[in-house]
Amino acid sequence: MGAHTFRTTPRTGIRDLRETAHAAQVRELAAAGVLEDPRWRAAFEAVPRHVFVPYFWTGRGAGHERLWAEDPDPERRARWLRGVYVDTPLATRLRDGRLVSSSSQPSLMAKMLAALDVRDGDDVLEIGAGTGYNAALLCHRLGDEHVTTVDLDEEITESARAHLAQLGYHPAVVTGDGARGCPARAPFDRILVTCTLPLIPHAWLAQCRPGARILAPLSTGLIALTVRDAGFAEGRFLHTPAYFVPLRGATAQPPPDPADPAHGLPYELVENERFQFMLVLTAGVLHPREALDLWRSEGRPARERFGVTVGPGGQWAWLDDPQGPYVWPLGEA
Repeated sequence: MGAHTFRTTPRTGIRDLRETAHAAQVRELAAAGVLEDPRWRAAFEAVPRHVFVPYFWTGRGAGHERLWAEDPDPERRARWLRGVYVDTPLATRLRDGRLVSSSSQPSLMAKMLAALDVRDGDDVLEIGAGTGYNAALLCHRLGDEHVTTVDLDEEITESARAHLAQLGYHPAVVTGDGARGCPARAPFDRILVTCTLPLIPHAWLAQCRPGARILAPLSTGLIALTVRDAGFAEGRFLHTPAYFVPLRGATAQPPPDPADPAHGLPYELVENERFQFMLVLTAGVLHPREALDLWRSEGRPARERFGVTVGPGGQWAWLDDPQGPYVWPLGEA
């Protein structure tokens, strides 16, 4: 999806431009096939992204530039608006030059919300409040009382709460370590995670009702787990690629670097999106060359052939079958 072109004229105010941009994005998401459920399309129509992204950062390193809604320069305001309604993730919070929070790509958000498979009356816990945009979509679909969103950073939760209130949404916005869940608001029917994990926190399972669904970024994919009880969950990866800011908190670990020259892997394979997923998923357990040999011998498997089991004795990733022959511990160095 490309950038939209907007031009301010004497007869067209900034409010009209925002409404036009918002409507255009919803049409593009629908055309891309990610809003097939009319209830989620209605949510995206009701919740404008610009309310949750009053500013964002472009560029990298010393070249970061801040674009914001209240810039006195009309051209820079127009750049802000165009950027908000492009189907791309946006850097919304930097700390010492490092990205700590972002607004996710809208099409990926739509795919994740559809895969969450919510039903009327479901109670949802979101790990990673971000701007509050995702929580607003959930509130529109389920009602405020069914939505809890958690973030480690008080600045982020305060900002998300203010954005949500601006549109009349008042879910539970909690400052805390998302890895510990939110026991005060449990039990949950769905847990939606918007930060990359090294492994699944066991605390989440205990806060879920039997049959609950957990959808979380792991490696460079999305794992969809069905919770049997407080000690067991299992599921497969979706085919969708997913790249998020890493989880910060109790279970946080630095992600491995697939491009590390010490691995001795051909550059074109390091850049292969499917192999990169397996390389990160097996980091610390399989040597990169072993991972490459397995990946080749099994026909270069896509994400949906992999899965994860969370049990009382640990966590395992697997290829094709949770009972083997290709099973390895998850998140262990």
